[in-house]
Amino acid sequence: MQENYGHYSVMLAETVDSLNIKPGGVYVDCTLGGAGHSARILEKMGGDGKLVGIDRDEYAIQKASQRLEKYKDNILLIKGNFCDAPELLSENGIHKIDGVVADLGVSSFQLDNADRGFSYMHDATLDMRMSRQDKLSAYDVVNGYEEKELSRIINLFGEERFASKIAYNICRTREKQPIKTTAELAEVVKNSIPAKNRADGPHPAKRTFQAIRIEVNGELDVIDKMILGLFPMLESGGRMAVITFHSLEDRIVKHTFAELAKGCECPPDFPVCVCGKKPQGVVVTKKPILPSEQELEENPRSRSAKLRVCEKI
Repeated sequence: MQENYGHYSVMLAETVDSLNIKPGGVYVDCTLGGAGHSARILEKMGGDGKLVGIDRDEYAIQKASQRLEKYKDNILLIKGNFCDAPELLSENGIHKIDGVVADLGVSSFQLDNADRGFSYMHDATLDMRMSRQDKLSAYDVVNGYEEKELSRIINLFGEERFASKIAYNICRTREKQPIKTTAELAEVVKNSIPAKNRADGPHPAKRTFQAIRIEVNGELDVIDKMILGLFPMLESGGRMAVITFHSLEDRIVKHTFAELAKGCECPPDFPVCVCGKKPQGVVVTKKPILPSEQELEENPRSRSAKLRVCEKI
């Protein structure tokens, strides 16, 4: 089902159900966005408890506040980066929570809002900042980074096999004049990829745009910090549900959850444990939950989504 403000919450039912919502609980939506997950959590709490929504985007805070108006006595919306969530919660007198949801990546209404410069589907000024107070923009990356660094970013964050050619062509193009718009960048990327390799599959610029967006917003740098910061705040039995959209994000979440579930690290021949390490959580999803066939039909953007859940012991 399509959400308000053009936002579709991926695996909405699966994610919220995985949290085992209880009346009177305190839940944190680290990526408020269009407030789809928040609205469903509030519905399940039945008018009791507290929902804290965090987002870097002031526009998201504004729209979510409108959407959740009827729950105004049960919500606290905070503009900030989710890696700072423990501090943001503590500043507001919240020290224990019952569940966390994080839907990583860019939201649908950011992609569909042309003037934000996130999408190769809309021509707009290169921007891609999740918070417009941030200084670094996609324009700065595309027109300011050295060719070697551009190639590294596009290869690492976009897992793009033609990264070096794309970086080369970006640099040759900007020597003549700056690359100012999403359409200009998408055209350079498309012309850098052999025709036979762009005949099938997603848009040829998808991986490059993903890579630049991740660089602009420092997206991979904050995931494990968010998980490790909030997990100790969970009550026993509380759960953290994280949705990822590409392998780099998923790898970080999978590894961090595994570390939280790991106990003794002593060599197997030690008669007793001397390291004192005990597991903090249990990984609920041995394999990630994927979108249903129906959801894939209704929202093709969900095709790469994976949901992982970890429960506090």
